[in-house]
Amino acid sequence: MAQPVVKQIVLASRPKGLPAAANFRLEEVPMPKLPGGGLLLRVLYLSLDPYMRGRMDEAKSYAKPVDVGDVMEGESVCEVIASDRAGYAVGDTVLARTGWRTHAAWDGAALRKLDPKQAPITTGLGVLGMPGFTAYSGLYIIGKPKAGETVAVASASGPVGSLVGQLAKMAGARAVGIAGGPEKCRYVVEELRFDAAIDHRAPDFAEKLAAACPKGVDVYFENVGGAVWQAVLPLLNTYARVPVCGLIAQYNVSGQPAGPNLLPATMRAVLTKSLTLRGFINVEFAAEHYPAFLKTVSASIADGRIRYREDITDGLENAPTAFIGMLEGRNFGKALVRVARP
Repeated sequence: MAQPVVKQIVLASRPKGLPAAANFRLEEVPMPKLPGGGLLLRVLYLSLDPYMRGRMDEAKSYAKPVDVGDVMEGESVCEVIASDRAGYAVGDTVLARTGWRTHAAWDGAALRKLDPKQAPITTGLGVLGMPGFTAYSGLYIIGKPKAGETVAVASASGPVGSLVGQLAKMAGARAVGIAGGPEKCRYVVEELRFDAAIDHRAPDFAEKLAAACPKGVDVYFENVGGAVWQAVLPLLNTYARVPVCGLIAQYNVSGQPAGPNLLPATMRAVLTKSLTLRGFINVEFAAEHYPAFLKTVSASIADGRIRYREDITDGLENAPTAFIGMLEGRNFGKALVRVARP
């Protein structure tokens, strides 16, 4: 009788620029045994996030890079299929950092349980998970929007940016989204109810953004960098706050980036406009603010004030293609891979 196997995707080589299929390898390994005091998990959904691109490089960062030959980093929604830990039963749904694989053994810290009756389990990887808390903590703790102010956010149709704008509206601010293409811009205005959305691919993007922000920008939630930052920088008001969440336009750049050197202009604006630029990793705020985030956003989803969208790809073997597409902006909503059906 054939022994059950685990499928997993490992980092085959380090990319130079945009990752390619050759940088990943699909492997089969034996099914792990149930660890003492631990859990055996079946992965249902895998999250794809921009930060994973940084983990593929060897450069020093806030987290250890994935070693060549190791399983790609990632969080997933899982079903408990065997348990030797009190409080966890077979059939429970949990969040775990399993990486890109179909099954995993878990003997680490306690895992957050998900209740399918309260919200779709996929939300644990999106609007009610890491991306959602990134939006909540970056906007409310660093951005501190006030009623009547203008909040601009890049990648506004994505899982972080879409929530930033909706939370800004709940705070009484004006929300201006920046997205790629007319369809995404329509979604940001018509479905998410931003006040305006500007296509960063338009040849007159900078002019349209300035027209959409006639009183300037008080909070800019940075997800992109590059040409978008170049257009936003002159619009920042005195005392503007800039939570720096991501720089996806720069993740695949090798060597010196194309375009002007924005550092002198950025530093001059920081000085002359008394700007606050604050990079952050959401976990630094989790202990104090995560419960309030779950309560606020869950209630706002239930009453219709917050909406979200997911982009689901079927099959673990298709994760590399979906990941590359996400880095190129081809996803529409939170990028997920359905590894198995509940």
